[in-house]
Amino acid sequence: MIKYLIIDDEHIAHDIIKGYSDMLPNLEFMADCYDAIEALDYLNKQPVDLIFLDLNMPKLKGFEFLKTLASPPKVIVTTAYNEFAIEGYELNVVDYLLKPFSFERFLSAVNKVTASTPLSKQVRVENEQVSANQIFLKQNNSHIQVDVNTILYIEASGNYTKVVTTLDTITIREKISNTLEMLPKDEFLQVHKSFAIATKHIKRIEGNRIYIEDHTIPIGKLYKANLIKILN
Repeated sequence: MIKYLIIDDEHIAHDIIKGYSDMLPNLEFMADCYDAIEALDYLNKQPVDLIFLDLNMPKLKGFEFLKTLASPPKVIVTTAYNEFAIEGYELNVVDYLLKPFSFERFLSAVNKVTASTPLSKQVRVENEQVSANQIFLKQNNSHIQVDVNTILYIEASGNYTKVVTTLDTITIREKISNTLEMLPKDEFLQVHKSFAIATKHIKRIEGNRIYIEDHTIPIGKLYKANLIKILN
């Protein structure tokens, strides 16, 4: 479960973020803070995993606040100003949401946090033991929750990407490079311009082919070096 804090001086921004977050079972609301000083006081008492951070606030601006934190949690910037995006990425923010943002754009940002969160934790939701390693994928008009551990490989298909899991295949309107950004970098490897695999699901490698369950994945010449690193 990802515990989050909202820091924004606008009440409507809190309502929108909480409304979106309530649709995602892996987010747990902790507190509302309406300026950075209030947030600093809260964080000294209660650590969180994620901050939704506005930039243009009274008393202390968002990035000035962020620079005061010795070990900051993950940060998603939520702001009406795009001129500070470069500085944000220099401070290692996970994503930069420009207001007003859609649920789809919000979901993409949260997926990036999920992909970079340690995967060993287990959480109990409605009496069922489920992995904290969940992402949401948009297929047509539906948002499908997927356990990253079940993903075998992803395949580029024109303007779409097929996400093949142990259960089914989900087709999303994303480039393969964007899809890879949602997934843990140490668990997925691009082995062809059109394919990336979950390394833990490799059954065997033979010639220029990788075998994962009943699937055969080609190895591209330009990507062999990536695979050699694993073999070594």
